[in-house]
Amino acid sequence: MGSADDEPTGIRCRLDALLTERAMTLTQLSERVGVSVVNLSVLKNDRARAIRFSTLVAICDALECEVGDLLVRD
Repeated sequence: MGSADDEPTGIRCRLDALLTERAMTLTQLSERVGVSVVNLSVLKNDRARAIRFSTLVAICDALECEVGDLLVRD
């Protein structure tokens, strides 16, 4: 039986698609937002269960997108 952290959140992160659309690597994004590649990878692979607002804003600024472009309801 899985833990509560394995439960679907109903929120999907579109970081992978946004990076592809912008021809940007995870490493480049990491350098721009000051968040480790490991933490961004968790987000990119849709395994994150939480995100700081400051991180969310920094990612959106770097990708020139809105929160709703990055996080969508399933």
